[in-house]
Amino acid sequence: MIVAIILYCVLTLLAILHIILYSSRPTKSLSWLLIVLIFPFVGIVLYIVFGINRRRFKFFKLKQTVRRRLYNENFRDRLTQGQEIEFENNKIAKLSKLLRNSSDFVTQPANQVKVLQNGKETFDIIFEELKKAEKFIHLQYYIFEEGELFDKLYVLLKEKLENNVEVRIIYDAIGSYSLQKKAIKKFKDIGANVYPIMPLHFGSFLFTLNYRNHRKIIVIDGKIGFTGGVNISDKYINPKSELGIWDDTHLYLNGPAVDSLHRVFIKDYYFASNQELLLTKDYLPELTEQGDVAVQIVAGGPDADHPSIMQQYISMINLAEEYIYISNPYFIPNNAMLEALRIAALSGVNIKLLVPKKSDSWLAKHSMLSFFEELLFLGIEIYQQKDDFLHSKVIVMDGEIASVGSGNFDHRSFEHNFETNALIYDSQIAENICHDFIEDCKESILLDYETYKKRGLKRRLSEGIARFFSPLL
Repeated sequence: MIVAIILYCVLTLLAILHIILYSSRPTKSLSWLLIVLIFPFVGIVLYIVFGINRRRFKFFKLKQTVRRRLYNENFRDRLTQGQEIEFENNKIAKLSKLLRNSSDFVTQPANQVKVLQNGKETFDIIFEELKKAEKFIHLQYYIFEEGELFDKLYVLLKEKLENNVEVRIIYDAIGSYSLQKKAIKKFKDIGANVYPIMPLHFGSFLFTLNYRNHRKIIVIDGKIGFTGGVNISDKYINPKSELGIWDDTHLYLNGPAVDSLHRVFIKDYYFASNQELLLTKDYLPELTEQGDVAVQIVAGGPDADHPSIMQQYISMINLAEEYIYISNPYFIPNNAMLEALRIAALSGVNIKLLVPKKSDSWLAKHSMLSFFEELLFLGIEIYQQKDDFLHSKVIVMDGEIASVGSGNFDHRSFEHNFETNALIYDSQIAENICHDFIEDCKESILLDYETYKKRGLKRRLSEGIARFFSPLL
């Protein structure tokens, strides 16, 4: 008993010292201090897993993160191709340059882009394009789940493999936790190369659990690409729970931007498979003009020098002159994001936020709700989608720029997850997304500041407790 008490005191002291010395934000530091003190031993483990900033503290860096940084250095000249577009619009040029420097990918001109607004439309087009594959199919998903879509994909890929089309699949070990070994073996048995991303192994568990690959990518023959928020799961086409159908947005891409998207996949596949580096002309063909839309791929992750997803969102808020509309299922902004929203709102920028009324996480839902009173006070309009579960990660700004991808407005997407967004510099697409956003708002519940601030004590306590744990989200 005495040994346990001494061990607890030593570990707690070391954790507190580390929080004080290495945490960058006072509010986050306070949350972690309280968690460590309130929950003996458990709080320390939570801090080691979820709280340590591995960008700053080398001892706790993932070996894979170090290797991924080395990959960036070795293949810097092969991470992207093409010359950056010279935009006449200064704010668009500024955003494009920021993301070129923080995420390594230039804005690619002359793309064909289709915005896919629901699961049925998304998978109809995905399967249509997969059938046309001649050389290879590359798939990457956070959630790879058994069901109707899984079975349909298996049948299609089996046929393609029989016709000498190469198939590579990578999936997140945590997001796809329900995927059984026999299901994976089915794909391997027909010749598909299938690998988990950062699987949980003894000895590395504490250091890999908090860093998940949240990307959703398909590349077909190096020419056609898909990315956005939709996973391989039946919840996008059928109601599987009280949440209803998951309502999400995805993108079809055809053109030079697919090269950037494919390089994101190639890097992740290299570290998942630990054997194939696909940076060759066989997999990265020279892409020709297919349309007139400029697209920039934004890839973020703990291996990057800069938090590019957070920088993208803050920059868009700062650059907005007329309006910025945000659709996101996990709106848990950090202090920098909150300040950007305050400045924009007080500057007269019209801000609308669309979030789900229902959520798949009690903690995330109530943490999100804890921010609403302040946002409503600033004049930000908040709408709650009342039917199906809103899962889209979409931003549209001033009818000029739109973003569709996997990045949420939370600590996890900003600091811990590997994410991919596609930034679309096109007024017609931005206006179409804006129109769809407004239509969704009309079918949603508009929150009222005077009513919201009168919510009961029990509700406020729930929000306060959830917000306390927001650094874990």
